[in-house]
Amino acid sequence: MTDDPAAHGDEVLEAYQRAAEVGGRAPSVHNTQPWRWLATRSGLELRADRSRQLHAADPDGRLLTISCGAALHHARLALHAAGWVPQVARMPDARSADALAEITVSGHGPTTAQQRRLFDEIDIRHTDRRPTVERKVPHDALQLIRQAAVDEGAGLHWLAEPDLDDLAVAAARANEIGLADPDQRAEMDYWVGGTRPTRTGVPSDAVPQSAPQTDVPGRDFGRPGTLDAGHGHARSAVYGLLFTSGDQPGDWLRAGEALSACWLKATDLGVAVLPLSSVVEVPATREIVHRMLAGAGYPMLVLRFGLADQDQAPVPGTPRLPAERTTWPGQIPQP
Repeated sequence: MTDDPAAHGDEVLEAYQRAAEVGGRAPSVHNTQPWRWLATRSGLELRADRSRQLHAADPDGRLLTISCGAALHHARLALHAAGWVPQVARMPDARSADALAEITVSGHGPTTAQQRRLFDEIDIRHTDRRPTVERKVPHDALQLIRQAAVDEGAGLHWLAEPDLDDLAVAAARANEIGLADPDQRAEMDYWVGGTRPTRTGVPSDAVPQSAPQTDVPGRDFGRPGTLDAGHGHARSAVYGLLFTSGDQPGDWLRAGEALSACWLKATDLGVAVLPLSSVVEVPATREIVHRMLAGAGYPMLVLRFGLADQDQAPVPGTPRLPAERTTWPGQIPQP
């Protein structure tokens, strides 16, 4: 049952502002939080913030747009949880590459149990770069996680054991290339490590003290953090390729929405998720994982799924920009 949102102007504006704040908790590459929101009574606009783009590692903005897609999905869930029915226009202005989505509400509506469960996981979801335990993720859980991605217009392809050797080589090669590139190294040094007073980036306490002993290496940040890496090996982890049917900005946005959906579903099921984005940043290694899809689509991210060690201390949450830094009433100021 819906009604006219125009009759609830202040209530709708508050809902949009709240949705933008929740969107700001979404995962993003290096925790760059590369989004800007415009909240008015007529809608909520999502725009890319190019000042927080990784211009060396992500020159075309693929990972930026995926990050913004995750924020879009978070914002949609916030509106559902508040009892509104959101409508989304993706890539609404063909003249602007920065205009990614416009959200409006068609009125009030019921919140499903699934929407409520995913919304409740937003503050629990986090990135854990430590190895997972030697216990397999239940098959039923993997199916539900995959379906969450499919429901958002993407796919999740589980990698078979023969693919993992190639994936490990690709991940190691991507790390070598990234660390050897002075611009990428400087960019990573800017966004990773330290206490992060800017409330962006990856703090030292979220980066392992030493490289975790895993068959498929995670990103090498080029310097150690302060997080105890643990003693596991992640042999029971499952790797999936998040993919879309196309490789245009609209597809990247959808991939981000799917990333949010399957990550929140995994969190609800007690499954830890680690994105491995470095593999898709380098054209040569992205082509390696592209071939693993056998023509099914284009790879957006590699995701590791596993069961976390419950005896380990939780990983501290990454800092977040205050809402007043990312959300504006009226016209968004130019950077």
